[in-house]
Amino acid sequence: MDAVRIGLQVLLVLGGLFLTLLILLHKGKGGGLSDMFGGGMSTSLGGSSVAERNLDRITIAIAVVWFTCVVALGVLDRFAA
Repeated sequence: MDAVRIGLQVLLVLGGLFLTLLILLHKGKGGGLSDMFGGGMSTSLGGSSVAERNLDRITIAIAVVWFTCVVALGVLDRFAA
């Protein structure tokens, strides 16, 4: 059981770091602090590119893995003997 727990903890940390990186790679949608300081001057073409959609999909997949690790660790802690 300890090997599973250590594996999940490592996956949780790596997933969290990778998820942070992916979120920072997303293009800003406006209305935040970047607009307040003049960062929102770029015009958008209205649609999202293939790269942006793929980045969204990868981010969601990593978030699901991260959430699954959190739930699995909680279940292991709950039923640990």
